[in-house]
Amino acid sequence: MTTEAIQAKIPHRPPMLLVDEILRQDAQTIVCAKTFRADEFFFQGHYPDYPLVPGVILCESAMQAGALLLAELIHSGDVPVATRMNDIKFKRMVRPGDRIEMEVRLKERLADAFFLEAKVRCRDKLAVRLDFACTLAKIAD
Repeated sequence: MTTEAIQAKIPHRPPMLLVDEILRQDAQTIVCAKTFRADEFFFQGHYPDYPLVPGVILCESAMQAGALLLAELIHSGDVPVATRMNDIKFKRMVRPGDRIEMEVRLKERLADAFFLEAKVRCRDKLAVRLDFACTLAKIAD
């Protein structure tokens, strides 16, 4: 799926668009990928002598993958907005040039609230896992 197709489904834009491609998807699960380029804005200060992808960026990547999954379930004009993150575990550092795969599964839906779990892998090893929730917000016309 092209960047344009991804941008048609979620409101995120560079430099905060953190999904490069959708690898596979079904009704409950999506797997997306992102390769972190050496010129990403956050590497300038995190950390200049040993650049690491910030944990919050890894979590945001997973939540954007979740937004892509939910795009099939929500009405046009609505956007999922994060309401919580739980049980976050950071297991592996991610560096410039690394490619991550984000696997996100919808665990439950209660009206306009969605509960999801995510696993972020780098080099086939778990880098981050988290549970998160979001609700729908109306995009202003």
